[in-house]
Amino acid sequence: MSIQPLLEALDIQEEAARTMADGLRMRIEELHSRLREAETHLEHLTITRKTVTALADRLPAQTSAADRPEHPDYPRILAVFNEATRPLRAREVCEALGYKQLPKDIEGTRAKLKRLVKLDVLTEADAGNFTRKQ
Repeated sequence: MSIQPLLEALDIQEEAARTMADGLRMRIEELHSRLREAETHLEHLTITRKTVTALADRLPAQTSAADRPEHPDYPRILAVFNEATRPLRAREVCEALGYKQLPKDIEGTRAKLKRLVKLDVLTEADAGNFTRKQ
């Protein structure tokens, strides 16, 4: 019995295993490279999230048009505050809008001013004195 055919068969199997191992090594290197890219991208996204969150905490709150009340007095009230040089009381806003100085008108205006404070458009400097948010 000759060993030569057995050695040739082993050579063929060894070459096939070597080729498969080389292919798997190349695939592993490619996957390592893709993994490094994905981890770098993830790290950048994490840093971006932290930066945006930190900046968002510093920005003043913005009200969208959907959050703003639709009553026609609100734009007129804001126009009064845009021209004001000092904090105004509800009575003064009523006067600027041409309303009578009746308690119901003053209280209605005060309620609108409080709503604008909640929406972060106005601030209440002290009790009853309102001013435009800076």
